[in-house]
Amino acid sequence: MGTPAKILVVEDNPGDVALLRFALDHHKEEYQLEHLPDGEAAMQFVLAQRTLAAEPEPCVIVLDLNLPKEDGTAVLRAIKQESALAHVNVVALSSFVSPSAEMEIERLGARIYRAKPLKLDAWIALAAEIMAICRESFAVTT
Repeated sequence: MGTPAKILVVEDNPGDVALLRFALDHHKEEYQLEHLPDGEAAMQFVLAQRTLAAEPEPCVIVLDLNLPKEDGTAVLRAIKQESALAHVNVVALSSFVSPSAEMEIERLGARIYRAKPLKLDAWIALAAEIMAICRESFAVTT
């Protein structure tokens, strides 16, 4: 990738954002991380994309499903339904993953759905998957 990968992280826990940034730093690719702290900010971002066509879009959206102000599932639904971001891959994370929730999140269009990592090695592995998705997205757009 010649230009830095733009990664949007929707997460209310600053510690998780810091862990993801640390994990991404373990990979060779350059990235630009944009952070939104809650579901309301994410919904505003999704709506704004209709008018910001010149703004570079993220190659992946990392979305916490347990957000304040607006549920992450509603944000995912908004991204994948009537949105200029519908084609962007979403990595959905949750503190608790259940089989029924997994079916719903996959049905809504998330590329990856899993429990938030508990160990640094797992964060680094997740960061590798995120960067692989960005490489795929970049290959498709060039």
